Amino acid sequence: MAHPSQLGFQDAASPVMEELLHFHDHALMIVFLISTLVLYIIVAMVSTKLTNMYILDSQEIEIIWTILPAIILILIALPSLRILYLMDEINNPHLTVKAIGHQWYWSYEYTDYQEIAFDSYMIPTQDLAPGQFRLLEVDHRMVVPTEAPVRVLVTAEDVLHSWAVPALGVKMDAVPGRLNQTAFIASRPGVFYGQCSEICGANHSFMPIVVEAVPLKYFQDWSTLMLEDA
Repeated sequence: MAHPSQLGFQDAASPVMEELLHFHDHALMIVFLISTLVLYIIVAMVSTKLTNMYILDSQEIEIIWTILPAIILILIALPSLRILYLMDEINNPHLTVKAIGHQWYWSYEYTDYQEIAFDSYMIPTQDLAPGQFRLLEVDHRMVVPTEAPVRVLVTAEDVLHSWAVPALGVKMDAVPGRLNQTAFIASRPGVFYGQCSEICGANHSFMPIVVEAVPLKYFQDWSTLMLEDA
């Protein structure tokens, strides 16, 4: 999860987030090179009085600074489109979870099971156990198996919400009357935190999201226990 004074992204916990991190580094390096070149040109123009008629009026230079930006845009657009299509791919999900946004908590329904559904409320500060995170911990986590495609159906009951977990590389708007979907694969066990990313009212910052990824065996044990409790 994120920590104070962090400069970069959270550690990736899904293949899509790893691709997003690589694309971010790729684009950032291009921006850095462009900024360095522009800064050098500005300094050179300010610090010298020398002029050259071939630089001031050159057809070749005009061709270069027309074609070069087009090439740079292509180098940014192609990997961006590739990741965009990867994020939209949902092939044979092993598990489907419906996330419903309310003011101000989340409800989860495991549509592959008839009886597994629960509300997920933020744990108040005074009730936190040692080691739990303020404003991020919930009373019921969304539990999913690792290394399995998970589809999340996202909607809302009252106003706009947004279901977002940065470490998994997912963010999907929850719109009343509409069912959106996203998918992820948790590549390792862990607890991943997120929050509603749409300003949904007075308690917008008090409806966290917690996804707990566990090996398949432990997920089967958890689902059996939830069915028995139901």
